Amino acid sequence: MDEQIDGAASAETLVLDHVPMRNEDGEIRHEFVAEIAHAIEASDSAALRACVADLHEADLGDLIAALAPDDRVRLVELTGADFDFSALNEVDEAVRDEILDELPPETVAEGVRELESDDAVELLETLDEEEQEEILEKLPLQERVALERSLLYPENSAGRRMQTEFIAVPQDFTVGQAIDYMRDTPDLPARFYEIYVVDKDRHWQGAVPLDVLLRARRPVPLTELTDEDRRRVSVLEDQEEVARMFGKYNLVAAPVLDTQDRLVGVITVDDVVDVIEEEADEDLKALGGVTSDEELSDTFLTIARGRFNWLLINLATAFLASSVLGLFEGQLEKMVALAVLAPIVASQGGNAATQTMTVAVRALATRELGSSNAWRVVIRETLVGLVNGIGFAVITGIAAVAWFKIPGLGIVIGLAIIVNLVAGALGGILIPMALERVRADPAVASGTFVTTVTDVVGFFSFLGIATLWFGLK
Repeated sequence: MDEQIDGAASAETLVLDHVPMRNEDGEIRHEFVAEIAHAIEASDSAALRACVADLHEADLGDLIAALAPDDRVRLVELTGADFDFSALNEVDEAVRDEILDELPPETVAEGVRELESDDAVELLETLDEEEQEEILEKLPLQERVALERSLLYPENSAGRRMQTEFIAVPQDFTVGQAIDYMRDTPDLPARFYEIYVVDKDRHWQGAVPLDVLLRARRPVPLTELTDEDRRRVSVLEDQEEVARMFGKYNLVAAPVLDTQDRLVGVITVDDVVDVIEEEADEDLKALGGVTSDEELSDTFLTIARGRFNWLLINLATAFLASSVLGLFEGQLEKMVALAVLAPIVASQGGNAATQTMTVAVRALATRELGSSNAWRVVIRETLVGLVNGIGFAVITGIAAVAWFKIPGLGIVIGLAIIVNLVAGALGGILIPMALERVRADPAVASGTFVTTVTDVVGFFSFLGIATLWFGLK
């Protein structure tokens, strides 16, 4: 036994002290991963337990992601009860599924039992129903029922995000009774910021922040301290709306009520931070035409399949833009300069539209853009497009004349630049607003539609004005 302790201590010194986990840039060291991989290969359970026992769940998640696929399951098996299953919520879904598929249900169930309810739900919700049921069957009845209830709520709802561990006390308690209750209760939440007051049927009556509770005298009734207007959320409320409420009102926790106003859970700020990151990640991917569930750990075939459909749509819109060039085939043959300069007009309009679209999509997501200020923003973006269009019309016109020595060409391309930058500004703001109105995600579809508008308008305006100006047929 003493040899095992000495071995664990020496391993901890070797790996965590001799080889720090992260370098000065915060990146995980290859040497550290190599030491862990060597311990896994040697089945050195004591060394691995010593190394991972004190790691934060996020650090353990990074370590798992850095290991070879075959070593990940072995790490879980060799560290046993010292492995923190919440670390699996820190890795890509593909990596998590790969590990859970290899582990026996009994092992996963034991790991889930050690998690807070919100972390347990996050882990289970990525599995199919058969796998969920297989794991839930291994849990005690009370824990199983609580998790099953949370899994029944809609995906991305507050009911899925909440943790069911909270402190609720009767409304006739005094400050002293509430404090004594917390001291005497062994299974308090890992962290909490307020206690909640309920009636005998668990209907929510209000909240008492801890700082208010601890400043009050013991005989003071809780009803005198209870904040009945405390911000709260419904189990069915979308997690994005919950995150927006936390940001607006600077909340660190919010009670979650069911449809009968009974207290069923609490959402804390650490859950909201995860929601904000997920939503931002999803919107960023959507703007690039990438599916929200694409992960770095996915295989190249999975990624290619996920991107193919969107690229196919882009190809169709590219043919639409090119068809405009076909309408002016004769004019292009007579003046080669038009073919050379046409992409410049389309490109500038596309870039300007992307700037406007990015601002519009973000403003719609944060509810900063709505019916009350829509037209003011539309007019502002149109004026921005007009001012920038005039500026680039002068620059591009001078460059075109200097290049091709055709004075009229500078006027033609200048007018086309103005038209297309104004069109880009209008498209960049109106298309996301229209998609939002029909309840489509502006971040997903705006890019393709806006680019198509600027390509079509850019080519048509430039070649159309050139045809009229130079009398081409």
